[in-house]
Amino acid sequence: MKKLLKISLAVAATLGAVAQVQAQDVAAGQKKVAMCIGCHGIPGYQSSFPEVHRVPMISGQNAKFIAASLTAYAKGERKHPTMRGIAQTLTEQDIADISAYYEQHGKTAPAPEQVAAPSAEVKALLDKGACISCHGANFSKPIDGSYPKIAGQHADYLYVALKSYQVEGNALVGRSNAIMAGQVKQFKLAELKAISKYLASLPGELTSTPQPRLR
Repeated sequence: MKKLLKISLAVAATLGAVAQVQAQDVAAGQKKVAMCIGCHGIPGYQSSFPEVHRVPMISGQNAKFIAASLTAYAKGERKHPTMRGIAQTLTEQDIADISAYYEQHGKTAPAPEQVAAPSAEVKALLDKGACISCHGANFSKPIDGSYPKIAGQHADYLYVALKSYQVEGNALVGRSNAIMAGQVKQFKLAELKAISKYLASLPGELTSTPQPRLR
């Protein structure tokens, strides 16, 4: 009995330490997002590169996905001059802290498990791209945190992002994810636009939550 109690106390202490580290990461991340809030902290804010579109909502996004994206920008695997310039100034710890912060920032209620069915045309496109197999049946519960939640994301951003996987040989635009490239290259631009419009219409967990510049 005493041995069991000791084990229980040890486990509790370990869990408490983990929770404290996570809290410290989030608190540290809050102090490191000054370069992020000018775009991602303004609801409806638009970017003009590579074409005019709303910047993605990242509050409530998976931390693993945000970290992977920032790392890809820093390495040039995701081509975007502004994002690369910002990502290259961040350390691995910075990326971890910022990602942890945005995962819990502006957190909303979980998206419903069942969402409105797409039209037969869009369903055929989603099936062709096997979108549900990675992003989940409601597109807010991906099979792994390294994949993004995409339900409710801005349609114009999704369209630009999807198109970027089709780009080759451009020094400024494109994304070098072999899985996504293989899927997206099957589609015409009009089909990508239809997919993006449907995904944006769904209830999701992503927000653009205003953030004060002064803390």
